Amino acid sequence: MTATTTKTLEATLAPPTAHKKQKLCDLLDTYRAVLHEAFKAGCETMTATSDVVTPYDLPYQAKAALCNYVPQLHGTYDAQELDDNHPARLTNQAAEFDHSPERDYEFTWWVPQPGRGTNFWIPLRINPAQEGLWHDLVDGEASAGQLRLQRHRTSWTLHVTVEFPVEQPDYEPTDEDVTPVGFDIGEAHLLAGCACEQRTPTDPLLINGGRARHLRKEMFTTLKRLQERDAAEWRIDERFDRYQNALTDNIEKASRQAVEYARRFEKPVIVLEDLSHIRDDLDYGEWMNRRLHAWAFARLQERIEDKAREAGLPVEYVRPGYTSQTCHECGHIGHRNGDAFRCQNEECWVSEYHADINAAVNIADRHDPWGESLPLKPAGDDISRDGSARDSATAPSEQSQPRQMTLGEVGSEPTAGR
Repeated sequence: MTATTTKTLEATLAPPTAHKKQKLCDLLDTYRAVLHEAFKAGCETMTATSDVVTPYDLPYQAKAALCNYVPQLHGTYDAQELDDNHPARLTNQAAEFDHSPERDYEFTWWVPQPGRGTNFWIPLRINPAQEGLWHDLVDGEASAGQLRLQRHRTSWTLHVTVEFPVEQPDYEPTDEDVTPVGFDIGEAHLLAGCACEQRTPTDPLLINGGRARHLRKEMFTTLKRLQERDAAEWRIDERFDRYQNALTDNIEKASRQAVEYARRFEKPVIVLEDLSHIRDDLDYGEWMNRRLHAWAFARLQERIEDKAREAGLPVEYVRPGYTSQTCHECGHIGHRNGDAFRCQNEECWVSEYHADINAAVNIADRHDPWGESLPLKPAGDDISRDGSARDSATAPSEQSQPRQMTLGEVGSEPTAGR
């Protein structure tokens, strides 16, 4: 069974000749001028936008994209003002590419221009990890969506949205025999994952967060110093881009490891915390908030979900509250000290457990076909759990007491990005 999903391909244009560079600049500058005029005119329909853009010297792919985009700005997005650095948007009719292994740059793009006989080819530097999709695009096995052309200080980038088929799992995420695989995103460990086979934590994954933490700290310090010295804006942008690229690489590798880990289990369902409001909920003081806000929680989750969809794995989101403070075995509130979690329920067999893995197990356990997760219990509260069918039969017997996941026996994967 197959379905379709979308992804954005990114390529850098090979350094253009002076003549081609001027044509690219004219295209982008004219597009932005028309965009601002149509926006200021309050165009809320395609017809109204068309009346504004028609007289301008733009390729028809750009005009058609504007006729779709401007009404969305006023309607869907309720935009009040425009950024001056909008990329030039082009419809999928501009997605004409060619490939030849005999060229230094194997992929090229047929850049649209106004008028007849004015288009030109330009080589592309693609992301090697996306080469397969570029071949699918050229061969017609993937369908192109919108294109976006952006100018930077010393380079040009092209983003192409593609739709391509992916395998769908032959099971439902609500089936009883699925294996939930929970992932916890943090600071000490960028990512902690743990599968729960028959509600038993199995072979956890830890990805060290040191590399990402170092990059964030170095980026903050470097950019602050450059600003204090009144450095040129292009120098600040260049350093920022370098650090962001390194962090993006970090996230790409971590998300790939996460999906590869989940695929090791039978009928896996990836379970993530719903962190849509995490930035609003954080209130730990200005210094800690800055550090926590700096983490790309949403970006890492997004890449895990993207890669999971491509691999045909279902993804579910659960509420995030108290996953780090709750004992995954008995449901009581415990105590975290660094990497160690200690349950404060004297009757629970969990005396010490790896804190991030404990959180990952809690996240996995919240994937419950019979309803959302179990109520929290303070230490000393002997009230039984909620009695759901899935939960009530899972208390471990004394003969088969689960083994603790202590700090010393849990190895960490090498730092992502190194």
